Amino acid sequence: MTKSTLFLILLALVEVAVSSKSDTSNREKKDAVLIRSKRRWVLSTIDLEENMPGPYPAIVTTLYNEKKIETVRFAIKGDGVTKEPFGLFSIDENTGTVYVHQPIDRERYPLFHVDFDVLDRKTGETVDKTLSFNVEIKDKNDNSPKFTPSSFRVNVPENTPEGIIQATLQAHDNDQKDTPNAQFTMRVLSQNPASPTISLKGMTDDVKKLTFTGCFDYDKVKQYTVLVEAMDKGTPAMSSTATVFLDITDSNTHPPEFTSTKYNTEVMEMELKEVLRIGIKDMDTPNTPASRAVFSILKGNEDGNFKIETDLKTNEGVLSVIKGKNYEKTSITELEIAVENEEKLFRCVDGKVVTGPAPKPNTTKVAVKVIDVNDPPVFKKQVEKIYRNENGDVGDVLFIPEIVDEDSDVNKLRYELVQDPAKWISLDPKTGKITTAQKMDRESPFVKNGTYSVVVHAIDDGRPPATGTCTVLVYLGDLNDNAPYLESNNTFMCGNKVNRVNVKPIDIDGPPFSSPFTFSLGGGEELKNLWKLEPTTGRNTSLISLTSLPYGNYSVPLKIMDQQGLQGEDVLNVVVCECTGINTCRGRLPFSSRLGPAAIGLLFAGLLLLALLLLFCFLCDCQSKNFQHIPLNLQNEGNQTLVKYNEEGGGSLYKPESVFGFYGSRKENIKIPSAPAEFTVTDGYRKGENGMMRSPAGYNFQEVSGNEGVMSMPNQNWSTFRSQMNESRRMTRTQSLARTERNLAEHIERKLSGFPEEQKDYPAYFPYEYGYEGTGSDCQSLDQLTVSNLGDNMDFLQNLGPKFSNLGGICQQSVERRNIRL
Repeated sequence: MTKSTLFLILLALVEVAVSSKSDTSNREKKDAVLIRSKRRWVLSTIDLEENMPGPYPAIVTTLYNEKKIETVRFAIKGDGVTKEPFGLFSIDENTGTVYVHQPIDRERYPLFHVDFDVLDRKTGETVDKTLSFNVEIKDKNDNSPKFTPSSFRVNVPENTPEGIIQATLQAHDNDQKDTPNAQFTMRVLSQNPASPTISLKGMTDDVKKLTFTGCFDYDKVKQYTVLVEAMDKGTPAMSSTATVFLDITDSNTHPPEFTSTKYNTEVMEMELKEVLRIGIKDMDTPNTPASRAVFSILKGNEDGNFKIETDLKTNEGVLSVIKGKNYEKTSITELEIAVENEEKLFRCVDGKVVTGPAPKPNTTKVAVKVIDVNDPPVFKKQVEKIYRNENGDVGDVLFIPEIVDEDSDVNKLRYELVQDPAKWISLDPKTGKITTAQKMDRESPFVKNGTYSVVVHAIDDGRPPATGTCTVLVYLGDLNDNAPYLESNNTFMCGNKVNRVNVKPIDIDGPPFSSPFTFSLGGGEELKNLWKLEPTTGRNTSLISLTSLPYGNYSVPLKIMDQQGLQGEDVLNVVVCECTGINTCRGRLPFSSRLGPAAIGLLFAGLLLLALLLLFCFLCDCQSKNFQHIPLNLQNEGNQTLVKYNEEGGGSLYKPESVFGFYGSRKENIKIPSAPAEFTVTDGYRKGENGMMRSPAGYNFQEVSGNEGVMSMPNQNWSTFRSQMNESRRMTRTQSLARTERNLAEHIERKLSGFPEEQKDYPAYFPYEYGYEGTGSDCQSLDQLTVSNLGDNMDFLQNLGPKFSNLGGICQQSVERRNIRL
């Protein structure tokens, strides 16, 4: 430690001692200021050399205090002691000597701040204020400049003009900034190959770029290695190097050349196709812009009949015919074709880049022989437009073609009709004259947008024959030849919600032969009391009911007149119903069933009963001693016909008038004396004229297939009628297998016709609409329409059918033997 440093330390200690001897109030005031500021006095800055060679520990300095050394001890704390790096500094607590224990790297720890304390040896209390001192590490040139990165590779195009190369070098020195130890210079230490000359150009002291003079030649050298050095100015000087690899990429330094100076090819007249492939040679790298060919036609293609393109895979020129041309005779077309590269040509002469106009591209000649072929006939117009009104006279001349044929005689042409979808046209095969063979209808599905298309071919006699085509468009004018009609003849009206339905007519004629329409009702005054149309003119109208109509079917005749007065008549069928939703009539509930436990039990009980019945029949047959064989009539069982009684539609297809036609159109009630029962019909209202509901003109009978009937007769005066019916039944029994249902109906008519006129006063019949499911029917139940109404006569049991007779015959003898009465 120097004498000046020790003097400063002692002076500071003396000042501290003097201040402690002043009056108490001043000391307390100064103490208070020192405590609040929490500052430390820095006695001095001690310099240490970076990375001292030793030996260690080495003395840094010695600290003093006015106190007697025997009564105090010294301590330090802070950087290098109680903070990282730990254990770097220490102090002799008796003498105050400070030591350093290892070399210090300035680039990591350039400065240390250490606190110095004087403690009472016995009590350990601080007897003086804490002082501080700094330890500054002086730099030493122990770092060389470093490149980032130390080695890299750069692509340099061959056609790069002399000057800067896009290769940047950057270096850095970790020694103390702005000192010779951190300052450095860079230079090109070596290059291989030596030409062209490569050097450095300064951007800043730390950043440099490579430059060169001359030009690169890819064909001679494809890679350069450049070694660059950076050296600092310290003592001793330190340096490092970086390696730069320059990869030269090929550029267009060789023009493309054709493999031949002349080519020949041929093509048929009017043929569009590829006619020639032209190859080239190029010394530049394949599949790069430096070698890829670009072709052009310099001469001979003034009409644009040819084009030439580059095949990217083979680098060939592809010559094609893109527009045909007529030739009266075979001819030759000569083309001049040039080739260049996509990339501009680069030239280097004697190590210098040559600038100026580019040389002319390489060219070749191509002779294209165009062979004349038979040209087809040519119509004066490829599309002919004809205007006619529809429904014109048959035989009307529509078109006579005009044709030119350079290779054939037009008088030897033949004509064909290749498109005539409606078969309306007639064609003269020699002249091509087109006439109408039928009337043409503009509303035909073969007419699109009012136009009927016909296609005609003209074929010459050349070798091979050539064909010309003409399309004849016949524009048909509209006539008022179609009356309007309804778009739909069926609709329904929600009687519980609305009283109108929309009516939409259609007229396939065009304006002014269609809408607006005029609407009116057909029929008589009775219909007009039920319905009206509103509005009466327009595109559409509505049918409105004037009264509350019963649910059912109605037919409403309508008259619709178009704008020109042509009237059409149509019938609109309207179903008046109760609606459950939007446009939904209430229908019958779907049939469904499900077997519960009780139903399943009854099913098994029925099966058990059937088994017992069969067992009983078997026992009866087996116990018979005098067995009598009764033949089973299995062949002659008659017609087993099921009659459908639950139809709920619009009535039976057969009318009761055919059964009782004898009475004609009589409307008065027919009565039988003492006959309270009446003939009933379970089905059958019919739709009348003018959309009204009308009951049948017949009488109250149950109607079945074949106009049969089952009737219920009165009990009074029954004996006479019963004798007649018994006689009829016996006749029916003997003829049951041969008589049809219609015979039975006629038989009943003959019986009834014998009654006196005054006995035919039957109660009047009122029809019921069974299709309506709103309420139950008041009609007599079908269960009452059985033969039990005939009274106590049990003769019908004698004719229960062939199957019942067979079953009865099995047990017949056993029953008689046991005197069992049924």
